Amino acid sequence: MHPNDPSLRSFVDVAPDSDFPIQNLPYGVIVTSDDRRPRVAVAIGDHVLDLGIMEDAGLLPKVSAKPVFRTPSINALMENGAYGIGTVRRKISELLRHDNPVLRDNGVLHKRALVPVRNVKLRRPVDVAGYTDFYSSREHATNVGTMFRGKDNALGENWLHIPIGYNGRASTVVVSGTPVIRPQGQVKGPGDPAPVFGPSRRLDIELEMAAVVGRKTELGHIMDVAEAQYSIFGFTLFNDWSARDIQQWEYVPLGPFQGKAFASTMGAWVVTNEALTPFLVEGPKQDPAPLAYLRQDKPHNYDIRLEVELKPASATRGTIISVSNFKHMYWSSAQQLAHHTSSGCAMSVGDLIGSGTISGPDKGSYGSMLELSWGGKEPIELVEGGTRTFLEDGDTVTLRGYAQGAGYRIGFGEASGQIMPAKVKSK
Repeated sequence: MHPNDPSLRSFVDVAPDSDFPIQNLPYGVIVTSDDRRPRVAVAIGDHVLDLGIMEDAGLLPKVSAKPVFRTPSINALMENGAYGIGTVRRKISELLRHDNPVLRDNGVLHKRALVPVRNVKLRRPVDVAGYTDFYSSREHATNVGTMFRGKDNALGENWLHIPIGYNGRASTVVVSGTPVIRPQGQVKGPGDPAPVFGPSRRLDIELEMAAVVGRKTELGHIMDVAEAQYSIFGFTLFNDWSARDIQQWEYVPLGPFQGKAFASTMGAWVVTNEALTPFLVEGPKQDPAPLAYLRQDKPHNYDIRLEVELKPASATRGTIISVSNFKHMYWSSAQQLAHHTSSGCAMSVGDLIGSGTISGPDKGSYGSMLELSWGGKEPIELVEGGTRTFLEDGDTVTLRGYAQGAGYRIGFGEASGQIMPAKVKSK
């Protein structure tokens, strides 16, 4: 039975609205109080299955001479290619089926390997080799361009021909739950005679997904879109925190730098490309048609509902400030990766491809506070905590997302971070 089969059931209780049914089995990295060594796990309902223990018990396929799950990231698994990855997922699915007694009825192993998620600490799941962020939502690019350059000049001449991106900082990609320190930098207001250095006052979020590259390529190798799709291991939630005032002053002529280098938050769970296959959909019509190396002849977007919650430190509950969908992206992740290699750029296992801000067609679906508050002119109403134009210290932002199947959903958990005050040096 295929791991995506909607009729599959696990012997682990899974609520209908859980992100983690047996059809999902996303990968993460855990530690526990009784074993501080990081190892790989999959989520199932409100538990995790410790794959390090399952590997020790000899119940998982041996796809490599080296340990694959007693490791601090999922990179060792990804390096084994699609066959090895698919073989492992099928075996895990088989072991968790409601009618399979191997794990279900082994009381000792069951207790050791199936751990309530509340009892684990989630680590960053990927050893991030490199990180590239794109600018691929037409709605987002149009909104930002309209604010900065006017409606008639919102999109650059190249935007409809090429996936625009920039190289980010792999060193500051952090896992969900990691506090985010307010960045400092040079800022210059419209009426200021000169720039000043200080904490950002226009700290923002960007609702994104990140594709995790699962194949290494050699220098000079160029992927087409089909190969790029095959080379994506999976996806995770991603928040590309942005200091808009620092960004606005620095980005001409070379693009974002310190305004985005301080932190990017990824989810703790990576959902495999295979698990998301049932949710592939056509993206927006691309007009003009892309050049040959970017053309795709099958669906490469995903129908994934996304939301952003903002909760002030003083509030007892948060406010959903945006609901969007990954299907809105003009340039797909496969096109982004194909373009990334078009110069012969080598890719590494564990590279992250940030989708760019995912904005939909109406204001409630915009993926950044810059858009939601229209540059700070239209404050966002919160159910508790007043209003916001940009983030204040103590605010917690949480991204969530899922694809809805027939009686189950494929979810991503959360990507969350709380804003901490800037670390201002005393004179």
